[in-house]
Amino acid sequence: MKRRAKTDPNLVILIESLKRGSREAGAGVWRDIAQRLEKPSRNWAEVNLSRLDRYTEEGDVIVVPGKVLGAGSLSKKLTVAAFKFSESARKKIEDAGGRSMTIEQLVRDVPDGSGITIMG
Repeated sequence: MKRRAKTDPNLVILIESLKRGSREAGAGVWRDIAQRLEKPSRNWAEVNLSRLDRYTEEGDVIVVPGKVLGAGSLSKKLTVAAFKFSESARKKIEDAGGRSMTIEQLVRDVPDGSGITIMG
């Protein structure tokens, strides 16, 4: 079976920058996320806010290599980075006092990858 290459140029750039960040900072977490994003999108994580609320603590930094969905509520202040967000998820995160960002922004903010939890 022939493996298909990713066609979304933004995704290709993101994967390359994650791998580069992993090599430069020696942070294996970025390589792990890049490998998860290289898989078919039907296998990507889809995480609801209720799951984030259940399994995290106040102030955690969470990475979702996929999409964050708005089902459920969020009662904690979290920093969530993901490839995609639904509009309702982004609004609920910001209403709870948290921050939603892209994975690229998180790589710039925390290049060594310390204190990051991968959810999904």
